[in-house]
Amino acid sequence: MRDSFLIFGSPMIGEEEIAEVVDSLRSGWIGTGPKVQRFESMLGEYVTAQHCRCVSSCTAALILSMHVLGIGPGDEVLVPAMTFVASANAVEHAGATPVLVDSVPGTGLIDLNAAEAAITPRTRAIMPVHFAGRPVDMDRLNALRDRHRLLVIEDAAHALGAEWRGRRIGAFGNVAAFSFYVTKNITTIEGGALVTGDREIAAEVERLALHGLSLGAWQRFSDAGFRHYEVIRPGYKYNMTDVQAALGLRQLPRLDEWISRRAQLWERYDELLAGLPLSTPPPPAAGTRHARHLYQVLVDPDAQLTRDELVDALTARRIGTGVHYRGVHLHPFYRDKYRLSPSDLPVATAISERTLSLPLSPKVTDADQDDVVQALSELLPC
Repeated sequence: MRDSFLIFGSPMIGEEEIAEVVDSLRSGWIGTGPKVQRFESMLGEYVTAQHCRCVSSCTAALILSMHVLGIGPGDEVLVPAMTFVASANAVEHAGATPVLVDSVPGTGLIDLNAAEAAITPRTRAIMPVHFAGRPVDMDRLNALRDRHRLLVIEDAAHALGAEWRGRRIGAFGNVAAFSFYVTKNITTIEGGALVTGDREIAAEVERLALHGLSLGAWQRFSDAGFRHYEVIRPGYKYNMTDVQAALGLRQLPRLDEWISRRAQLWERYDELLAGLPLSTPPPPAAGTRHARHLYQVLVDPDAQLTRDELVDALTARRIGTGVHYRGVHLHPFYRDKYRLSPSDLPVATAISERTLSLPLSPKVTDADQDDVVQALSELLPC
């Protein structure tokens, strides 16, 4: 039994981040201002995207993507069933219809063959999810996009730092949304970003993220002098603050180091869990870089405990875990509205029943990992 609870997804917050936040608090500029702009520039350079706009969450970025791309009532958007519900929710909020697509066994990524088969005359867009930090096949995705003249909104909430054939996710000519939630590979506590190669999309996202104002507070109240704003289109309150961006400014330079540490823990899990009634995740595809956001195992159907029983047993041993995810089609709103059953999306359903995410972050020590593996070995004897 551990002396302290091993928190799942606990973030790395060091003295540099704390000092940067304190600097923001002492400056008097704690809303959206110069540090958000610096963080946007840093992110755009890291991803190698021409334009980056920071917002309050990845969900906000997805919702704004729907609006700026003109997706609305009467349109269909292909969405993987195996994802957090925010992906499908963004489509619902736009008044469009999410068409759920099954997963590839093993990886949980959207099945692009099934996605292409689901295209109808009403299909306007596809929203692939780079699930757990594993990049979708961008060559096939963009070929599908071009062949059917679709819009692509990449849900890259898990995938900052992931690469497909030497290019970072977010640099493939589509709109892409990232998350900096507290459990992600870097955090601003809450926060997200949208990247694009289109200047007008970026400008419209910036306007809509702050009520539709033509000028943000930094432009209106800085030492450049007061200026009036105008509203052309009603927007939202989705802006990121300088206090949040202060964290990101100090976290992003360490991302690659942290992904490397995640990879070490990943490989160690693979070795230590061999022989247990669990399926470990497939290795990254050749020519890719996995962002290593989640380490997910699948509990064997004939294991001594079910997945949910295992979660409870690990919690009792002071080990936090996660379930990523129960498929969108299993939630009452989507199940009932679209008359879906588990058998409609069998791969996503199987993952939903068996998946378990183990602690994986730069804060996890080898000793922590040993505790996780020892607990699993005792609870799931071979």
